[in-house]
Amino acid sequence: MGQTKSQFTDEELQDYEDLTFFSKKEILLAHKKFKSLAPEKVGHNKNAKLSMSKILQYPELRVNPFGDRICKVFSSSEDGDMTFEDFLDMMNVFSDACPKKLKAEYAFRIWDFDGDDMLGVSDLKQVIERLCGPENKLDDCDMKEIIHCILAEADFDDDGALSFPEFEHVTDKSRDFLNSFRIRL
Repeated sequence: MGQTKSQFTDEELQDYEDLTFFSKKEILLAHKKFKSLAPEKVGHNKNAKLSMSKILQYPELRVNPFGDRICKVFSSSEDGDMTFEDFLDMMNVFSDACPKKLKAEYAFRIWDFDGDDMLGVSDLKQVIERLCGPENKLDDCDMKEIIHCILAEADFDDDGALSFPEFEHVTDKSRDFLNSFRIRL
């Protein structure tokens, strides 16, 4: 009933299943969602690469203040453009089945705007600005106070930035982290 031929071989589907937290059915659903972003491009080309602007049309990314960063972090070419495998990797990390530690690693990379493996003052400022949105811009004094409070709470070695272990400690204490770092298929 309604069976459609998959663009993937059984072996490819098995490989994806082995490498993700998804079943074959969920992998095919993820591909259907990827394909819906540009049916003319993905239609018969399972290796198609979609531009970041196309990927950002995915509903959960369109409204996410970090959508562009998410695309860049999961893009194998690091420019935000994605193949289906990049998209599947992203959906895998945002799935409910993904371990908290792996989610924290990706959240850290998304927030590490300058790519120095630390969340410094400039990274934290960008995170706060994106979370507040342009309509709720903070003045410099409030911004400095929030960053000071974050660092006072989580910067255990007092180096003025959060390392991954320090960030992970914060996510471990956060009840909302898993719920906020999730995209359902």
